[in-house]
Amino acid sequence: MTDADPARTPPAPPASGPLVPAAFLDRDGVLNRDVGYPHREQDLELISGAAEAVRLLNRHGFFTVIVTNQSGVARGMFDLDQMNAFNALLVRRLQVQGAVIGAVYACPYHSSAIEDRWRHADHPDRKPNPGMILRAAADHRLDLARSFMIGDRPSDMEAARRAGIPGFLFQGPDLNLFVADLLGV
Repeated sequence: MTDADPARTPPAPPASGPLVPAAFLDRDGVLNRDVGYPHREQDLELISGAAEAVRLLNRHGFFTVIVTNQSGVARGMFDLDQMNAFNALLVRRLQVQGAVIGAVYACPYHSSAIEDRWRHADHPDRKPNPGMILRAAADHRLDLARSFMIGDRPSDMEAARRAGIPGFLFQGPDLNLFVADLLGV
C-alpha cells in the first residue's frame, strides 16, 4: 500500500499465463448487509448465500474481486486502517467457509471529504467510474470479455458499463441463488 494508492490491497498478480475471467462484487449490500457505513466487527453480517456464491464463482474459474466505494473514510466516520481491517475481516470470514476473494479494491475518496487528502470531485476509482475494475484487470491479468459485475446500486451498473462488462443488479435475498441463476447452474 502506498500513499498514492492507499486503498489498494491486492496480492501480487501472476507474471504470465492466460487471462482469467473475473466476478467483480460490490461489498455493502452484496456480500454483507449494508447497515450504514459498516466498519466495525459487530457491523459484519454476511448476506444470505454470500459464502456459497463466492465458492460457486471460485469453482467456475472466476477470480473474485471486491470493488467498493468507502466514503466513510472521506466523511471522517472511520479511518483507512479501520476500512482495511473490516475488508480483511470480511475476506477471512468468507475464507473460513471456503470462499476465496482474490483481491479487494476500495475507494475512500469523495467530493465532500472533510480531509483534503480524500477530497476529489470525480475520482477515477469512485463508482460509477470504472477505475477499480480496470486496475484489477491490469493487476491480475483479467479477461474483461468474460467478466461481470454484481452490485446493488445504479452506480455499480454504470461502473460495469463504463468498464465494458455486464452488470447485474442484486436486490436480495440470497446471493447464491442469484449467482447460480446467472451461471445457469
